[in-house]
Amino acid sequence: MEGAEETSLLGERGVGQPAQFKTYRRRWVLLAAVCLLNCSNAMLWLTFAPVADKTAAYFHISLEMVNWLSIVYLLISIPFGLVATWILDTVGLRCAVILSAWLNMMGSIIRLFSVLKFLSLGSQSYWYLYIGQCLCALAQPLIIFSPTKVAALWFPDHQRATANMIASMSNPLGIFIANMLSPALVPEGKHIPLMLGVYAIPAVTACVLATVGIHEKVPPTPPSASATNSTSQPFFTGLKMLLRNKPYIILALSFGGGIAVFTCFTALLEQILCEKGYSNKFAGLNGALFTVCGLLGAFLLGLYVDWTRHFIESTKICFCLSALAGIMFAVASRFSHQPITVAIASSLFGFFGFAIYPISMELAVECSYPVGEGTSTGLIFVASQIEGVILMILLQALTVRVSADPSSTCTLDQDGALNWTTSVLVLAGLCSALACFYVIFFHTDYKRLQAETNSGDFFKAEDTATEDVPEA
Repeated sequence: MEGAEETSLLGERGVGQPAQFKTYRRRWVLLAAVCLLNCSNAMLWLTFAPVADKTAAYFHISLEMVNWLSIVYLLISIPFGLVATWILDTVGLRCAVILSAWLNMMGSIIRLFSVLKFLSLGSQSYWYLYIGQCLCALAQPLIIFSPTKVAALWFPDHQRATANMIASMSNPLGIFIANMLSPALVPEGKHIPLMLGVYAIPAVTACVLATVGIHEKVPPTPPSASATNSTSQPFFTGLKMLLRNKPYIILALSFGGGIAVFTCFTALLEQILCEKGYSNKFAGLNGALFTVCGLLGAFLLGLYVDWTRHFIESTKICFCLSALAGIMFAVASRFSHQPITVAIASSLFGFFGFAIYPISMELAVECSYPVGEGTSTGLIFVASQIEGVILMILLQALTVRVSADPSSTCTLDQDGALNWTTSVLVLAGLCSALACFYVIFFHTDYKRLQAETNSGDFFKAEDTATEDVPEA
């Protein structure tokens, strides 16, 4: 006997029988596993960035080698991103989540080997850190591409945007936790082993939850008409369809560039502010405001879009507002003694910018349906990584070496400090150009919603009091 409630549709399908769809309570277990895994992976990515100097001293390595522990995520995700999309849309969601969970856990455990004294690794300890980071980097595309797939396969149409928002925003939540937790755990270099042990706990927990809690790659009965055809196109056929889809290309370029802008902003925030005399603590506060306000914006917009279905209007308005906030930050950060204005600009930049991300991923699925969700969202992420590398190199090339300013809080080398004025203005200008490009040129039909409407999918599936037994 099945415990999940069947809800007949208002319309009739094909042969005249009412179409029936179901939701299952275990979808929340799957969502919890994806959220915890996404959060853990982001924490492992930025473990060392907030305590780079102490990490370098503890392992007797240079700061450049510490930076490579973060950069490796970016480099590995570009080629492996295409593999991850194939796994999601061909092998299945269950395999992708469990594989990423094990890669993430093994990476966190291998990192611990570097601080085990009885192994006497000496100069080789850094390479255990690096290998562990590489395994975690392999897990990243698999888990970052999963939210739209989870939402499409397991959640009804009126919960998809919210489910996608919750799963997607767990990644910036992990970034926020890492920025706060690493400095708290490592007041001195000798506490590095404690930090690595603490960061392994959520990785192990996520792996256990995914392995034990996920039993099927799809629910026995789909929650919507579109879920029935979630992977209707073969992987390479889907790629060809996307490359010929003009609205999708515009979306990928616009939001890929937007994600690249946000990545550079996060990575360079401290360096941008210190040259004008703002402390590292203030830079950290701005990073926290940027992320927390972004999580709030994503939550509110996700609920709004689930209710109204205004994907395009919402993203266009928020993209423009985030560009205005970026301009505000670019101007305010070039003046000393403007902490309130800078903090407000950072908060607004995060609030409107982060809000777009999960909705844009849903929009990618809408404009590319019936291409698989992993492929349509994965290509945007790969594009953002490529654009991010190019933009990071460009912004650093545009910096100007200046003599030491007494008010500067930067850690100066013998050649002086870096002035980021041109780079910040270029970053704001690029964000504005991307917003204008998207607003003017992006137009599309909601193909997935139209397919559900044509199938008579006007239902609202509800949970039941008891769970059903999975079908063989």
